[in-house]
Amino acid sequence: MQQKKFVKNIAFLIVLNLLIKPFWSLGIEISVQNAVGNVSYGEYAILFNFSFLLNIILDFGVTNFNNKNIAQNNHLLTKHFSSLFSLKLLLGVIYFLVTILLGFVIGYDFRFMKLLSLLAVNQFLISMILYLRSSLLGLHLFKIDSFLSVADRLLMMMICIPFLLMWFDCKIDIMTFVYAQTTGYAITAILAFLAVFLKTEHFKLKWNWPFSLMILKQSFPFAILVLLMTFYNRLDSVMLGYLLPLGEGSEQAGIYAKAFRLLEAGNMVPLLFAMQLIPVFSKMLKQKESVEQLVKLSFILLITPALIVSVGCFFYSYELSRLINHGITDSENEFSILMLCFTAVSSTYVFSTLLTANGNLKQLNIMAVIGILINLVLNIILIPNHKALGSAYSSLITQFFTAAIQIYFVYKIFKFKINWRLLISLVVFIVGIIMFNIFSKSITKTWEINFGIMCVCSFIWAFASGLISVKSIFRFVKYK
Repeated sequence: MQQKKFVKNIAFLIVLNLLIKPFWSLGIEISVQNAVGNVSYGEYAILFNFSFLLNIILDFGVTNFNNKNIAQNNHLLTKHFSSLFSLKLLLGVIYFLVTILLGFVIGYDFRFMKLLSLLAVNQFLISMILYLRSSLLGLHLFKIDSFLSVADRLLMMMICIPFLLMWFDCKIDIMTFVYAQTTGYAITAILAFLAVFLKTEHFKLKWNWPFSLMILKQSFPFAILVLLMTFYNRLDSVMLGYLLPLGEGSEQAGIYAKAFRLLEAGNMVPLLFAMQLIPVFSKMLKQKESVEQLVKLSFILLITPALIVSVGCFFYSYELSRLINHGITDSENEFSILMLCFTAVSSTYVFSTLLTANGNLKQLNIMAVIGILINLVLNIILIPNHKALGSAYSSLITQFFTAAIQIYFVYKIFKFKINWRLLISLVVFIVGIIMFNIFSKSITKTWEINFGIMCVCSFIWAFASGLISVKSIFRFVKYK
């Protein structure tokens, strides 16, 4: 009964997020960018990614610690809530000061510093919401958590839509957009705090240094990994702003943000997939069961749609870019390159999840350092001449290289055998979907119909080529 309830609520959470968050990303954010222009939105993208770089300071493993502890012992909520909430406030102050200090060191002017300060506050509020939601998850209050997972976006949409439709004869600008985010996050954080507070017996801000230091010490290796991976995933926009003249850098960062948006929205699916894999991998490893078959099944189930999406977006980049960006196609080339990253990112979610479940943080940190170095060098070489497109190529090479490193670590640590049959099926499948894309372009005069035919043929080809089978899908469900 409890398992059925859990599955129902997880399904509700996923559906709710898939309904709301893509609409925010592909509807509201794009409308705002088209309204304010590439330069203004590019400035926002640069500073948003800059504020995101040190995001790990805000959490440092507190959320994971809290989720695990409350789930195992509900009575610990009252015992730890005051200390952990105080620790989160302290980490927030440290994060804000470090971020603002780095902004001054880089040389941001007053206008940039004002925007960066607001974005830093937003990052703190996001982190606080996630921490408070971890308590609700630990208490199995799934419906409340599901509501809070989309409440911020719903509130932001309620604020932004009247401005976008000019109901008040006022056009939206980037500061209004950020203020809308701050309002949405702040109200959601208050609601989350009240939801947790009502479940506690008492609450009083207090410092518990031994307890706080214990958490920070335990979480340090994982925190370093998150920090490093954040750097090589979020450096591109920051580098565009740093390596190009101010106006040009902001414009190119805006173009890059347009191209990156669908990739960021698409990443939600493999992320949710990976969240389900972590406990399965952890349990199997603890019981010393072989994970090779599950890794293969997970990889196939993720890589199949990822390849169809990546290759399809490459061949239909003009049409899809125009559709997503409401008729504007200035990011078509960057979009075609960045969407190829979806294949690498999807495979990464499987192999990095396995390495994390097995505690191989050292190997993952090595991979992340290599990723940062590759990304930095390539951006320095490519951005001056190729601008946003150069940054897209840098991201593509970095993502595939780090994915290859993770696959190598998994095969070495778990002593997997090379599956030649799978590799041959994969090559045959890739050749097939490339051919389907080439020929589908000229089937009719309507690209939407052609794209749909390509997708259907590609999914049928996934079964015909032997890459995926109905039996493998049922086998995966059995693992779940």
